[in-house]
Amino acid sequence: MLTSLQNPTVKQLRKLKQSKERRKQGALLLEGTHLIEAAGEAGYPLEVLCYTEDWQARHGEICARAIALSAQTEVVSLDVLKSIASTVSPDGVVAIAPQRTAWEEAASQPKDEVSLGVILETLQDPGNLGTIIRTAAAAGSDGLWLSPDSVDMGSPKVLRASAGQWFRLPMAKVEVVEQAAKLKENGVQVIATMATAQLDYWQLDLTQPTVFLMGNEGAGLSAALMDCASAVVKIPVMPGVESLNVAISTALLLYEARRQRQM
Repeated sequence: MLTSLQNPTVKQLRKLKQSKERRKQGALLLEGTHLIEAAGEAGYPLEVLCYTEDWQARHGEICARAIALSAQTEVVSLDVLKSIASTVSPDGVVAIAPQRTAWEEAASQPKDEVSLGVILETLQDPGNLGTIIRTAAAAGSDGLWLSPDSVDMGSPKVLRASAGQWFRLPMAKVEVVEQAAKLKENGVQVIATMATAQLDYWQLDLTQPTVFLMGNEGAGLSAALMDCASAVVKIPVMPGVESLNVAISTALLLYEARRQRQM
């Protein structure tokens, strides 16, 4: 059992709480039983698995599956686990995994021929991104694209907010204006939202291949990306309400598309 905070492995793992260190090492920090279980179900490889004896006793089946996917496993004390984790009260397990680009890159990126997708520009809040990932997976989206200046899609907060769907939904960081233009050329309907649009979002035919453009929490979509839209709709709100949260807006649009397709 690893009990020393000065252990070289422990010291190296502690560095991964910093985003710049995760980028440098091409690593993800997975925390908590739910994420470890989701990674196991997706067959996602783990580089290092750290868990307490108590956690192993409570989650024997999940632990066995995670061990089978891990290059290195370590039983650690609770103090060591707390020093590795970024959460205040870790539940007994933390793992280090490779970034998606180091794991089946082609398979983990959305394709250009899509039925339903999302493009995110300059999204900054990790909770919003995680919620959008979770919602997009639930609504049957083929995947999502993010601009390079968006939040780190491998952030621990993104992973937790995605409720495990991070491992299932194809996604990639791309030049979003180019991507939107390419999709439009391929016959995909590219939809933007604007408060002054004439059409409410449910008035548009969303049964055809569709990608929604969603912008920054404060600034919205850039003019360049708006120019790529083949249609613009609004999400109506009551007077005095400025706008909806971007994750809520994305959920409304995706589920309206799903509703129309099930009719």
